[in-house]
Amino acid sequence: MQFFIDILKHNHLLLIFVVAGLGYALGHIKVKGFSLGISAVLFVGLFFGALDKDIRLPEIVQMLGLVIFVYAVGVSSGPGFFASLKGRGLAENLLAVGTLLFGALIIVLIKKVFHISSGVAAGLFCGSFTNTPALAAVIEAIKRSSLDDEVSQLASEPVFGYSIAYPMGVIGILLSFYFLQRIFKIDFVEEAMKFPEQVGGQRKIVNLTIRVTRGDIKGIKISDLIAHRQLRVIFGRYKRGNKLELVESDTVLDLGDLVTVVGEEADVMKAVELIGEVSNISIDMDRTVLDFRRILVSNKEVVERPIRDLKIPKRFRALITRVRRGDIEFVPNGDTVLELGDRVRVLGPRERMDEISRYFGDSFKAISEIDIVPFALGIALGILLGSIPIPVTHEIKITLGIAGGPLIVGLILGRLGKTGHIIWQIPYNANLTLRQLGIILFMAGVGTRSGFTFYNTLKEGNGPLIFFLGSFVTISAVSLAIIIGYKLLKIPFSIMTGVVSGIHTQPSALAFANQQSGLDSPNLGYATVYPVSTILKIVLAQVIILL
Repeated sequence: MQFFIDILKHNHLLLIFVVAGLGYALGHIKVKGFSLGISAVLFVGLFFGALDKDIRLPEIVQMLGLVIFVYAVGVSSGPGFFASLKGRGLAENLLAVGTLLFGALIIVLIKKVFHISSGVAAGLFCGSFTNTPALAAVIEAIKRSSLDDEVSQLASEPVFGYSIAYPMGVIGILLSFYFLQRIFKIDFVEEAMKFPEQVGGQRKIVNLTIRVTRGDIKGIKISDLIAHRQLRVIFGRYKRGNKLELVESDTVLDLGDLVTVVGEEADVMKAVELIGEVSNISIDMDRTVLDFRRILVSNKEVVERPIRDLKIPKRFRALITRVRRGDIEFVPNGDTVLELGDRVRVLGPRERMDEISRYFGDSFKAISEIDIVPFALGIALGILLGSIPIPVTHEIKITLGIAGGPLIVGLILGRLGKTGHIIWQIPYNANLTLRQLGIILFMAGVGTRSGFTFYNTLKEGNGPLIFFLGSFVTISAVSLAIIIGYKLLKIPFSIMTGVVSGIHTQPSALAFANQQSGLDSPNLGYATVYPVSTILKIVLAQVIILL
């Protein structure tokens, strides 16, 4: 055993892959339906770190993983984040503020009742809400306000509180997610169907052939019909007699025509009531004149532009009838903006399908590669933003750190999508890979660097008491936030798990939430509250040290 420990102490590369590999394998083991998922990497790191004080990955590994993860989340969540601020985003941020104020109040009460020092209490707050930038701000505040010979002793107090509370700060979130999901009997598949616009789910998309039997639509153009009746469908092809043609904006349907309609089931049935009746003849099976093909979007010239600007009907006499992004398929409209990695279903002339494919790119290789220039530039801008001191009072200055800065820059650049010839968006598949790599590096680094301190301080002094109090703060804050958000504010549970992960600024919890739900919606909740939560925790931690 000692031989193995000696190897891990001196071979950081081996340590990374041992922790990542074992953690990932353990994460897939289910016990009564529960699995740790990718978060198991953190616990394996804690185990190895506890074996010896020198078994720890360099801090740069943890920092690199965190920067990559939060930037990738920011870029993918940018459009949804800014859209959410117009609606439920305000409620989610108010919930985050209320939760953190509640946590700070509990810490102050604990400090008074159990006679805990201000330094330990501040560290307990930072650990319970798993925020390293807040801990760094507390230590910096101690350095500014203490004599040189006092700094070392006083600075160790928040580190002690933080190291005891942090691991359970992570575990407590995961346990709360798991048990509350079962208490509330959450079915994520059903939730995705019920709230497709909010959680990134989808309702069933159907393609029906309708026979025109309603005379009151005679003489009305398709574009006017869609606009006046607010139809959220796409008319594909129509057949009049033996002639099959593509439906265009100025097409006028006549009695007896057969026309195909694509959309969500409820919207298509609304079109049926307006136009006529469902036909048992499926004209979409006739591919002799008009054909369809699923095409991968890899041409940078067609992304980050509204579909109407591409002028597909005019350019190719074709239509985009569906877009698949990741695991979600939806019916586009003129405002829909394509992203690298999307798959579009195009209906058009059979002889022009190859030309249409070349226009969109249709290259797996192109979307598997990351454009390093915008990726590196975006992260560099984020790190710079995170290092800028922000004055709160004359005495207190805060920074967003390497987590907050890259996330905010990622959100902004993700919303912009494209600046000149620079495309900030990362292809969907590549983004998922970056997130996975980043979170594994982060959790392996945190686990190995916290393991030894966690194990030893837990055995000594008032370590068990601090551990219990930290667990109480974490679990009570998580439970209160979810109960208020899910039950009172009616926020979907999958989004609430992301909101809570953002309140705790905890990537491990976000990864667990994504894996449990199988949806991307936790990312949106996380990105919505993360900036406000980061800033407020830095401020509150320094307020606690002053009380």
